[in-house]
Amino acid sequence: MLALREGTTLDKATLDKLLTVGVQNGASDIHFRPGDPPIYRVNGVLRPLKTEKLAPEHTREVALHLIHDPAVKNEIDTLREHDASYGLPSVARFRVNIYRQRGTLAVILRIIPANVPTIDGLGLPQVLKSIASQDRGLVLVTGATGSGKSSTLAAMIDHINRSESLHILTIEDPIEFVYKNVKSSISQREIGPDTNSFAMALRAALRQDPDVILVGEMRDTETIDIALKASETGHLVLSTVHTTDASRTINRLVSVFNAEEQAMVRMRLADSLKATISQRLLPRADNKGRAVALEIMVQTKTVQEYIREDRANELKDVIEKGRDTYGTQSFDQHLSQLYREGVIDLETARSAATNPADFQRALEFD
Repeated sequence: MLALREGTTLDKATLDKLLTVGVQNGASDIHFRPGDPPIYRVNGVLRPLKTEKLAPEHTREVALHLIHDPAVKNEIDTLREHDASYGLPSVARFRVNIYRQRGTLAVILRIIPANVPTIDGLGLPQVLKSIASQDRGLVLVTGATGSGKSSTLAAMIDHINRSESLHILTIEDPIEFVYKNVKSSISQREIGPDTNSFAMALRAALRQDPDVILVGEMRDTETIDIALKASETGHLVLSTVHTTDASRTINRLVSVFNAEEQAMVRMRLADSLKATISQRLLPRADNKGRAVALEIMVQTKTVQEYIREDRANELKDVIEKGRDTYGTQSFDQHLSQLYREGVIDLETARSAATNPADFQRALEFD
């Protein structure tokens, strides 16, 4: 048992050991919070380490080990929230969030695997390779926090890197996967150390001769507007949105603009949006991790027409009809496939379906 009693220290070697244990046991996140032992999220379930509870001085020490900026360290006792990244060579990288709760510091780390994932390695549909090979336009990966969006984006960047000689520029908060040049040249910029904001970095990116721009998140109107401009001027822009499907993604992007601008934004999206990839992680039937369920929409003339005419809510039928021709699929179609292949069980498929009763009937008559 680790000696974590009040008055003891939690040194960097102990922290690194706790992080390594998480990586070795397949955790996605690691929590350090006063009053609890270290907690690991494994396959979506929080599992506390069988050791003593952390005291406020322990989590303060963890935060100090993870903060790189001396100015931030000097303000540790008034710090309210802080984002950072941390790396353990040959183990993993970590996305770090430090925050204050009930007057004490807590820390949560998201584990970023040391190796950049691939489309084939993640078991993603082959259509993602053709989506990643677009010359220009906007591609969005969407889903809730922790649904694997970063891994999917990284796999698409990896495909481009191995297939084409391009300049890929990433703007991240913080940098997650670290890429090595294969055929492409890759520049990675981090909010904070390298630039002040997504919008500022995007404006500068247009003068940095990029072919592909990865924007960590579409957070505000200015970022969305500049990303659209970049996609309209011959760049491939990849980014994420915290939405659950294609129709909600389109409606979200449009809604952040003023009412008088929304019709024009729909026109711009219809022209620029090449694909949306929406995903959810579901427990596998064999209890060995989680499987990803995907809705995939790609740009077609019908999709463009529906976006222009403010009919995004009707896109599900268009997506389902394009499966054989364009490689598109709705969540329900993919859930049915995953169930029939034995990857997920029936209850998991039904609970994740858009309409469980309709999903059940479709299975019976398929």
